[in-house]
Amino acid sequence: MEQQLVSTHDIFPHVRIVMGMVIGLGVTRLLSGLARIVQHPGQYRLYPVHLAWVGSMLLFLVHFWWWEFGLYTLETWTFGKYLFLIFYAVTLFMLCALLFPDSMLDYTSYEDFFYSRRAWFFGLLALTYLLDIVDTLLKGPEHFAHFGIEYLIRTPVFVALCIVAILVRDRRFHIAFVAGTLIYQISFILRLFDTIA
Repeated sequence: MEQQLVSTHDIFPHVRIVMGMVIGLGVTRLLSGLARIVQHPGQYRLYPVHLAWVGSMLLFLVHFWWWEFGLYTLETWTFGKYLFLIFYAVTLFMLCALLFPDSMLDYTSYEDFFYSRRAWFFGLLALTYLLDIVDTLLKGPEHFAHFGIEYLIRTPVFVALCIVAILVRDRRFHIAFVAGTLIYQISFILRLFDTIA
C-alpha cells in the first residue's frame, strides 16, 4: 500500500485550530468578565489598572493569533513543538482566568482581587515573555533577527518589571507598568506586525 505524504502546510491549520480553541477560551473569559461588569456595574468596585490589564491581555490574545501565522513556514512539525504551542496558549488562558475569577465572594473589589493574585498573574506574564523567545526561535533565525536588538532588550526588561510587580503593591508603579505595556504593545504591533509577509 502506498504511503501518503502529508504536507507541512496541511499540518499547520490542524495545529492552529487547537491553539485557536484555547485562545478562544481566553477571549471568552475576558469578554464574559467585561459583560458581567456591564450587567452588574455596582456589584464590585472597578479598578482601572485591572481593566487596563484586561485590555492588554485581549490585545495580546488577538496579536498572538496573528503572529502565530509565522509558523506556517515551519518545515518540520514534531509533537514537542505542538505541545509547546498548546502550553503557551494555556498559559495565556490562565492569565485571562486570573483577571476574572469564577467568584468574587472573597474580595471586596477588583483592586483587592488583583493585588491578592498579582504574584500568580505577573509570574505567568513573565513566563509568557520567556515562552515568546522559544516561539520566535521556532520560526527560524531570520525571523528572530528581524526584531533586532530591541527584542533582546525588551524581553529581560519586561521579565524584570513582572518580578518587581510581584514584590511591589505601589499603585503608581502598577499604573505606570500597565500604561507603558499598552503603549509599547501597540507600537510593537504597528511597527513589526502590521502586515503578514
